[in-house]
Amino acid sequence: MEISNKKLISMYKSMLRLRNFEDRVKDLFAAGEMPGFVHLYLGEEAVAVGASSALEKDDYITSTHRGHGHILAKGGEMKLMMAELYGKSTGYNKGKGGSMHIAWPQLGILGANGIVSGGIPIATGAALSAKYRKSNQVTVCFFGDGAASEGTFHESVNIASAFNLPVVYVCENNLYGVGTRQSDVRNIDDIADRGAAYGIPGLVVDGNDVIAVFEAVSEAVKRARNGEGPTLIECKTYRWRTHFEGEPDTYRPPEEVEYWLKREPIAPYRKKLIDQDVLNESDAEKIEKDVIAELDEAVEFARTSPLPDPESALEGLWA
Repeated sequence: MEISNKKLISMYKSMLRLRNFEDRVKDLFAAGEMPGFVHLYLGEEAVAVGASSALEKDDYITSTHRGHGHILAKGGEMKLMMAELYGKSTGYNKGKGGSMHIAWPQLGILGANGIVSGGIPIATGAALSAKYRKSNQVTVCFFGDGAASEGTFHESVNIASAFNLPVVYVCENNLYGVGTRQSDVRNIDDIADRGAAYGIPGLVVDGNDVIAVFEAVSEAVKRARNGEGPTLIECKTYRWRTHFEGEPDTYRPPEEVEYWLKREPIAPYRKKLIDQDVLNESDAEKIEKDVIAELDEAVEFARTSPLPDPESALEGLWA
């Protein structure tokens, strides 16, 4: 697949935005500046960026409890994200969504979701809507390895297959569901094999290779737009941090963590772009500085934004 230099550079910048945002959130949360819990996306940047880069602005995504990366990759603004994490009224959802429930339909973001596998039926419904309306929109559904064993996964994929819906199911297999290693609760090596049971393509890609993810999802999106139905893509990756910030890392072998840290997705991609004369060192450094400046502005915006008024507690509630 021929990929323009503009697209290649855009994916590099997007991964840097995700990495730096999450790294800053880690420090801010540890300092006690943020309420609630945060589940960081560090190490998995290539999946969100590769997949979202295959979409149009009006296409949909559904996300998970580990959703910051998906939202930023789809085009979310750092300052509105950061304000939401701080619980401020200037956030995407006026401080009421928090880390795990950010949604912004104007960008096709149908919501992060604190319920494991909760986004899968939402994505399937969005795809049904798109088919019914003949809008030519495609939905990418992000979910984890643990969610692939939930009933909603099987029910949703069955419906999507039966009705030939324009949806791409992207499984982020980071080996662990909370603290449970997936090989202990699943008797297959590849979750993608489950696609065969529903008569849809299932494929495995290196989730730390942004180009591999982009190419696989682009082909699946093309199939979906052409009326050829859903695809299941399993991205093998790894989260650098524990399930949530503050959790003791007692269940992962140190050598395993070290192995995956060495396979991180951004530095090798940067080197590839420079080796191929897509970027030079000066360009790369400027992109990094611009990302840091955007992040600093986002933190200041969040810190100085007001908390929601108590009188607004019931605004925006529909049930």
